[in-house]
Amino acid sequence: MSGTGSHRLSKRNRYLAWGAAGAVVVAGGAFAATTASAATTWPAQKTFTGRAFDTCTAPSAAAMKAWDTGFYGAAAVYIGGKNRGCAQPNLTASWVKTVSAQGWKLIPLYVGAQPPCQTGTRNEKMTTSNAATLGTADGKDAVAKAAALGMRTGSAIYLDMEPYDTANSSCNKAVLSYVRAFDKVLRGKIYRAGYYGFSSSSAAAIATATDRTDLPGNLWYAKWDKVNTTTSDWPWSKSLYTNHSRAHQYMVNSKEKRGSYTITVDRNAWDAPVAITG
Repeated sequence: MSGTGSHRLSKRNRYLAWGAAGAVVVAGGAFAATTASAATTWPAQKTFTGRAFDTCTAPSAAAMKAWDTGFYGAAAVYIGGKNRGCAQPNLTASWVKTVSAQGWKLIPLYVGAQPPCQTGTRNEKMTTSNAATLGTADGKDAVAKAAALGMRTGSAIYLDMEPYDTANSSCNKAVLSYVRAFDKVLRGKIYRAGYYGFSSSSAAAIATATDRTDLPGNLWYAKWDKVNTTTSDWPWSKSLYTNHSRAHQYMVNSKEKRGSYTITVDRNAWDAPVAITG
């Protein structure tokens, strides 16, 4: 989340609620195969390992070309969700094709329903009774949005869950129900399930859940320690999310200039699947 506000939620609400590019490899990495049918043929995972950025609005193709200096190799883009905080005038199938041809790897983010106990106003909040239904509906929408942009089956889609009180058991139960329903749809449509959350709350709820059924196979954790790593500051069991399944948002609100284009971005250490385009 760059600038003084949110990329994922509205700029006003986010902070009211809580006070060199690497190589791309193609591998059949694990994707939390709790529900995928053994008979299903999955496209090989497209993994990016290196530094990625995320910013509220997808930059123009010209800006992306100017930013293709080798420091970043991937960019996260907000493909949809009722809580997406910014308009996306540049984010089209043509843009995806153009920047992919420039060499960029893309990380699709979906900002769906948020927890019932989360403070602040949201365009969509789940409840304990409708969490699974919303998760199913949002999962279908996320796949449709990704496919319309030219992000093919086998791509990863990352569900954004902002911070909440994980000690609130009913709230946590709703979140897990929503996430499981969302992920089940993704895997049924042959998309890999990813998840963005905070190491102190929303990501911790996923990483420490005892029941692993239908949980995401790729975890992107926000821990703003300015350390470009997915290993040395990994907060949970070393056996979790191995085999190219981790990403770390390690720095936020970094105002940077490449060519004549200045963009405020968040920096990420990436070792996880990205979208399959082209």
